[in-house]
Amino acid sequence: MKKTNKPLNFIVKILLGGVAVLIAEFLLPGIHIDTVITGFILAAVIILINITLKPILVILTLPITVVTLGLFLLVINALMIMLADRIIPGFQVDGFWWAILFAIVLSVINSLFGNNLNQAD
Repeated sequence: MKKTNKPLNFIVKILLGGVAVLIAEFLLPGIHIDTVITGFILAAVIILINITLKPILVILTLPITVVTLGLFLLVINALMIMLADRIIPGFQVDGFWWAILFAIVLSVINSLFGNNLNQAD
């Protein structure tokens, strides 16, 4: 039986996610993060939103997601980023299209890190 340390895994996900968020912010001029600490807080909030709210939205929008061959999931990801924009002071997204691009870039960076912000393990 494999013994895992779940709180430590969650902290590592937040740290890797924070670095990914800061890299994505550096690459995209439409994303603004005031401080490094805000970047790590953003990573934690994105993880919590993806664990709690995103599964409900995915289930509710399943028909349109199937019709669009999964592309509607990009819209859901952008809406989650825009929700984080409303919640976190010091984080600003200049618009919906920047939120979609941020979600795509963040996903690519997280896949390079081997980090999955959608699960808390």
